Amino acid sequence: MCGIAGLFHCGTPKPVDPARIKRMCDALEHRGPDGEGVWTDAGVGLGHRRLSIIDIEGSPQPMHSADGNAVLVFNGEIYNFRELRRELEGQGATFRTDGDSEVILAAWQRWGVDCLERLHGMFAFALYDRNRKELLLARDRLGVKPLFMAPLSDGSLAFASELKGLLAHPLLRRETDPLAIEDYMTWGYVPDHRSILKGVEKLPAGHFRLLRHGRPAQPPRQWWDVSFADRKKGKDADLSVELLHHVREGVTSRMDADVPLGAFLSGGVDSSSVVALMAESHRDPVTTCSIGFDVAALDETGYAEKVAGLFGTNHYNRTVQPDDFQEIDRLVGMFDEPFADASALPTWRVCQLAREHVTVALSGDGADEAFAGYRRQIFHAREEQARAMLPESLRKPIFGGLGAVWPKADWAPRPLRAKSTLQSLAQDGATGYARSLSVIPPELRQKLFSDDLKRELGEYRAEQPLIDLMRNAPARSGLDRAQYADLKFWLQGDILTKVDRASMSVSLEAREPLLDHRLIEFAAQLPHRARVRGAQGKWLVKHTMERYLPNDILYRPKQGFVTPISDWFRGPLAGEAKAISSSAGLARTGWFNPRALAKIADDHIAKRADHGRILWQLLMLERSIKHLQVVR
Repeated sequence: MCGIAGLFHCGTPKPVDPARIKRMCDALEHRGPDGEGVWTDAGVGLGHRRLSIIDIEGSPQPMHSADGNAVLVFNGEIYNFRELRRELEGQGATFRTDGDSEVILAAWQRWGVDCLERLHGMFAFALYDRNRKELLLARDRLGVKPLFMAPLSDGSLAFASELKGLLAHPLLRRETDPLAIEDYMTWGYVPDHRSILKGVEKLPAGHFRLLRHGRPAQPPRQWWDVSFADRKKGKDADLSVELLHHVREGVTSRMDADVPLGAFLSGGVDSSSVVALMAESHRDPVTTCSIGFDVAALDETGYAEKVAGLFGTNHYNRTVQPDDFQEIDRLVGMFDEPFADASALPTWRVCQLAREHVTVALSGDGADEAFAGYRRQIFHAREEQARAMLPESLRKPIFGGLGAVWPKADWAPRPLRAKSTLQSLAQDGATGYARSLSVIPPELRQKLFSDDLKRELGEYRAEQPLIDLMRNAPARSGLDRAQYADLKFWLQGDILTKVDRASMSVSLEAREPLLDHRLIEFAAQLPHRARVRGAQGKWLVKHTMERYLPNDILYRPKQGFVTPISDWFRGPLAGEAKAISSSAGLARTGWFNPRALAKIADDHIAKRADHGRILWQLLMLERSIKHLQVVR
């Protein structure tokens, strides 16, 4: 795992100052404390920070191909590099190292851009071909590894693993994009199709860019997608066998490392399944780490300890408390862009704990998206059945009218909190699902935003890109479309961003075996009965893992990795909640209505509403603006 940065001139190949590349890489030192390197040529510069995982001494970067005609900087891991190496050696390739980086170079020289389809792993890399005068920028299928890009005023394109790498370049504009504020306040993060800074882009997951000197910069091109259009046939027992094979392959392929390796263990189905299969294939005890909370209703450490005991792991845990709020500026610095998933705090803490014992940690991320493990996906599937029974001409006036008058009761038992469901049923499926995913609905955003920001936004609404994604999805059903949206939008923008920045901030490599693309493609073809059965999501996964895990782990209600911020903002952090409405940083932006912000804080503290997530969003936005030193 590493950090990469570079510059490329698509027009006239101007000289590149190595010192600038070094400054960009120095900003990424946390991603690679074990080594650094810079290479420049006419019109191109590549830089690298290395975290040594495989072939610790023998694979420095930037790396040159055996013939010297191609140069690579690479962030990630290629899990099938040994098989590819044998295939390429059979076709005449020679290798000087024992790692995966040199395999990418040889694969490019043999297959060109088609090499991407042969790479199994997580990656973002830049490869310059000196003969073709071309630069290839590529990102893995699911977007586990990030890559930021920005055109600069001198005609070059800058790129880096994190935004802070671009911020180290003096020519980068620091002007905020108002559309990103709408996106952030809707989702709690800035999705991959946007950046907080105007002109900055993120290379989309499963895409590449091929750039050449003397030609206009070409837009990204997609090289992989997941399709829900086909269905597998077969008995449950046969599907279970195939599932176990794919999960086992995902886990064992990610256990290849020349440094200590362990796992995150929450005590939920996914991380427990990963640990079970690690223990099955490993002679020595697995190292596991978990994080708990000082609020009993949200604490899962007891379940994690039970799983650790079942498999005899070397288990470590730690508790997150309100005092950890003092580290908020460190969180802001990790993400650069505003990021309001409050579970980033415990994720960072468990990464810190893991790094005390290992250099690589396997996680359970991805299964909920792939196998329908979220309640919202199951609710959406049921709502789609209701929509199919009533024409839109009836749904809109009936459910829309009820939703308008139904009270918003965050405090009430779930069956009585019907307002959002009624509002969703009044709309089409894609619009309804976008609403269920959003943190702040459009009606409330309109109250929070100033007239100036609303004028700047015009007709743009953050939900529309997600709605378009669902409507154009290669899918058969509403459940398919919901899962496709989660895999292509939520997973990259929220979950993978959180894990990448939190783990890399402490120089820990996190690997996601349940995001093996072959497992994802298999899951997308499963019949509905294998994904959802009754009220049970992720049914086939749980059924398959019954041979390894007890029912109270497999079938207990899904808890999620939730930080008790709502309680904190009514208790030890109540002062912070009140201060948000009078924040000088937010006031200077002119984006918000101060009275509306004050009401959000007052209603939350008085328990008239639960606005904990919104308060956290506003707080993280305020700190991020200060960190980025942006201009309005």
